[in-house]
Amino acid sequence: MAHSRRLRALITNDDGIDSPGLHALADGARAAGFEVVVAAPHVDASGVGGSVLSIRDGNRTRVHRRELAGLPGVPAYAVEGHPAFIVHSAGRGWLDPEPDVVLSGINLGANLGHAVLHSGTVNAVLAGLMHGWRGLAVSLDLADPAENAHWDTVLHLLPEVLDVLLAAPDPAALSLNVPNLPVAEVGELREAGLSTFGTVQVRVDHRSGEHGEVLHSEGVKMSTPLEPGKDAALLAAGHPTLTELVGVTERPGVLDRVTPSRRAG
Repeated sequence: MAHSRRLRALITNDDGIDSPGLHALADGARAAGFEVVVAAPHVDASGVGGSVLSIRDGNRTRVHRRELAGLPGVPAYAVEGHPAFIVHSAGRGWLDPEPDVVLSGINLGANLGHAVLHSGTVNAVLAGLMHGWRGLAVSLDLADPAENAHWDTVLHLLPEVLDVLLAAPDPAALSLNVPNLPVAEVGELREAGLSTFGTVQVRVDHRSGEHGEVLHSEGVKMSTPLEPGKDAALLAAGHPTLTELVGVTERPGVLDRVTPSRRAG
């Protein structure tokens, strides 16, 4: 990656254009020396994973220019589409010049374990891999989005993590989870493997009532012990965690696992 110019960062998320975490990340990236452009869903798109859905009128998806408080001069767009759609659009001719990196977040809540499959925040940076871009997904472990959010703790860690990102092979996708604690109370940044699950699972029940048949879902706190050394356990102990994620790939040898006679029928 050339460093003879300012690197350009696409700032996105899945919580929507009005999320304070998005604005904090854009501010942090700008303070770190990046040229910043913000493009995020026009409404909350949490849990959409790698969806490239958009609200289309024929071949058109609406984009709304926005002015973000505290970010004068920063181009910002509310897009009627999901995070991965926004990233792919940036790499298919929308943004000129293209971004060098994708920074996604700051998510309202941790993204842990193999449940990152469902995260729009994480899948935005995985989408960037397809275009050869480095990316960082950033999440703050808020139990309740209404509680006091320590954005300053994330921004304190951000320069160090951006250095790790820029030193990584190109492309690379990193996921950072930060405990919602004051800077002085946060532990050492730790590399972490993915837990089998996160700290919360969703239970879904089939119910019948006056409104007909419904699927009722609610978050259930995990009752099993956390896996030592994995992201959920380290975060619960007060450590920010950093994980390098691998996008869709292939595993060779699928036909070698059965005998030729069985393959022939």
